Amino acid sequence: MTQAPPTLFFLQMAVILLACRLVGILAKRIGQPQVVGEMIAGVLLGPSLLGLAWPDSATVLFTKESRTILEVGAQLGVGLYMFLVGLEFNVDHFKSRARSAASVSIAGMLAPFGLAYLLTPWLVTIPGLFAPTVQPYQATLFLGAAIAITAFPMLARIISERGLSGTPLGTLALAAGAIDDAAAWCVLAVVLATFGASQPLHLFGLTIGPATLAIGGAVLYATLALTVGRKLLSGFRTRAEKQGTVSPAMMAIVLALFCLAAWYTDFIGIHAVFGGFILGIAMPRGLFATEIRKKIEPFAIVFLLPMFFTFSGLKTQLNVLVQPAVLLPAIAILLASILGKGIACWAAARLNGEDNATAMAVGTLMNARGLMELIIINIGLQKGIIGTDLFSMLVLMAIVTTLMATPIFELVYGRKARREGTLDDLSA
Repeated sequence: MTQAPPTLFFLQMAVILLACRLVGILAKRIGQPQVVGEMIAGVLLGPSLLGLAWPDSATVLFTKESRTILEVGAQLGVGLYMFLVGLEFNVDHFKSRARSAASVSIAGMLAPFGLAYLLTPWLVTIPGLFAPTVQPYQATLFLGAAIAITAFPMLARIISERGLSGTPLGTLALAAGAIDDAAAWCVLAVVLATFGASQPLHLFGLTIGPATLAIGGAVLYATLALTVGRKLLSGFRTRAEKQGTVSPAMMAIVLALFCLAAWYTDFIGIHAVFGGFILGIAMPRGLFATEIRKKIEPFAIVFLLPMFFTFSGLKTQLNVLVQPAVLLPAIAILLASILGKGIACWAAARLNGEDNATAMAVGTLMNARGLMELIIINIGLQKGIIGTDLFSMLVLMAIVTTLMATPIFELVYGRKARREGTLDDLSA
């Protein structure tokens, strides 16, 4: 019996939520963050495992027609998540330890883009990795951004949960991670703009090309949001502090602004996540931001993000990686990712006078990709820049580098720091 997509949605969500929660619990038991388990659960629900064990799952449970609803929920979830990331973005991290952070960040950008430059001429010759219309420089920039991205929200959470926020390691890692991700997202924005995914806009008798519309529109939006917009939005903070909370009316306005920001950046040819992220940065801090997080975060992370993990997993086919023609570039990308972030950031930290344990911890944290990688490669697949084979390779890279973070961090820094009384128990 075939079920209509709206009816099937409820069954899908029950399976998704239970699978993500179960695998997330198992991940936490072996010392991994919940988000790592949810990333893996999303892949397991796709053709890589469920599709192999139950071939009819694509026609019974996750039907082609029902995936449209799943995609909408996934985009809403990742958009709200990036809004929350922007809301937690702390520019004060740039002010202290600026020299070391800039060095680590530059190394964490130059090395990935250098390795991407070396790999791309080979990768573009392999069918199914990049779209035929992608220019070599676009492929290089996209791959470089994908390798350079850091799981900044996960990094920030590890630093906070381990009581490292005010330490040299915490300050250095947060500042470098923030600079890295900001630069990587800017590069991705340029790739999307030059790729011409949007149509020319005819306005007042003028024809505005896709690249001009995307780059110009993004710069205009970011400038207005972070200057005039920030001043206008400051009234939210005053009202929230006066009322002691964020009222339903204020919440409705914030969500409406988020939707408008996401619509605008998607319309100009960048992506909806940019709109949410910039709006989050522009929002006032204090009680207002705390209350907004309390109201949005549980639903976005517990209900909506699992939809994104599953939607990504449905497009991931890890079984293709056993093919020699695909396995070799997958290994090359994984090694380039670890060398380009972990080792490069460690070396930069050492050259700036950090002790070996701190430098290795910084490299380990910067090497984790997490959810940020899934976001960037989903955008690449959606916009037609990469194919499903490269998508699967980068999903594998995201999972492996994220799985590495906690145990290596514990090995190189955790024991030393606990002996000195500067680190909370990693098992907490």
